[in-house]
Amino acid sequence: MARVRRWLVVVLAAVLLVSLPVAVRHRPGGGPPTRPTAELLARVQGSGDVGWSGRATSRGSLALPSSDSFATLGQLLGEQVDLRAWWRSPRSWRVDRIRSTGETDTFRDGGGQVRWIFESERATFSPVSRIRLPDAVDVLPATLGRDLFQGARLDELTALAGRRVAGVDAVGLTLHPSGTETTVDHVDLWFEPATGLPLRVDLYAKGADLPVLTTAFTDLTLDAPDPDAVRFSAPAGVTLAYEESTDVAAAANALEQLDLPVSVAGLATRDGRDPGAVGVYGRGPTTMIVFPLRGSVARPLREQLDRNAGTTQTAAGTLAPIGPITVLLTRLPGRGGGFLLAGTVTPETLTAAAADLQEQP
Repeated sequence: MARVRRWLVVVLAAVLLVSLPVAVRHRPGGGPPTRPTAELLARVQGSGDVGWSGRATSRGSLALPSSDSFATLGQLLGEQVDLRAWWRSPRSWRVDRIRSTGETDTFRDGGGQVRWIFESERATFSPVSRIRLPDAVDVLPATLGRDLFQGARLDELTALAGRRVAGVDAVGLTLHPSGTETTVDHVDLWFEPATGLPLRVDLYAKGADLPVLTTAFTDLTLDAPDPDAVRFSAPAGVTLAYEESTDVAAAANALEQLDLPVSVAGLATRDGRDPGAVGVYGRGPTTMIVFPLRGSVARPLREQLDRNAGTTQTAAGTLAPIGPITVLLTRLPGRGGGFLLAGTVTPETLTAAAADLQEQP
């Protein structure tokens, strides 16, 4: 489930290098390059149950299309993101996004989550969906690094010199995705060697000299936090509301009467399961999301994409590159909506995927 629900962090993230104070904390260190082994890779991939607490920082610069349905996503990836988090397991955590005007706190407890905007008098409970848009938890280096290395093969890894990250002598590995359909050149990952916990992630697009995505811890405690630290307790005067779906992707997956194929454009689903109305395909940093948009969402999004200087109208639909990301919005005849296909894949891959979708009954 964790592999699937973070698709758009990879798909729509474009982040600059972290600020200078963070870079100082990340001074070189951590020893010489470590030879990649299956044991090290498995340690990274299985680090979700490692307990920890700390702070992390990333900074986004991607100008996403303006749409009410993706407003939070645009803020998350277009601004500096300062996070404070407590992590017990993938089903038990708390992540606070700290802003100059306040903070937004998200609590995960089993199959449900609560979002509380600190300066408001309202908190919202919703069930956790297998498919959803990314949130602050998904740009944490621990979760993002783990997701990028899921599905990685040992022959795609090379040694990387260690470095000092948040007071830890971190071990480094570089992932070079082997697929020709990807727009990602490589991913540099530094992690705590005993637990495999990712501490810093740099993602490079093809042809780029600097990473297009960086997220890193600035402070870290490698101990499981107390259960009370991740449990929401409504303050006096705060009401708890209920929402059936966390966002437009979760709603589409729950309500649309569609059945996407298990493979498109040669890419299988990330979790190996047969998708419903929403499909997430690929592995590691090569990711593609496919889901239907209703006309009320598709029309304004298409208008925003048309304003992108690189947008072209093709037989498959509206095709727009956004940095290393490629977006294709097709049309559904007679419905006013369309399929949104987006990912760290080439335009040819999205076009082939759209053709595969047309062949579905």
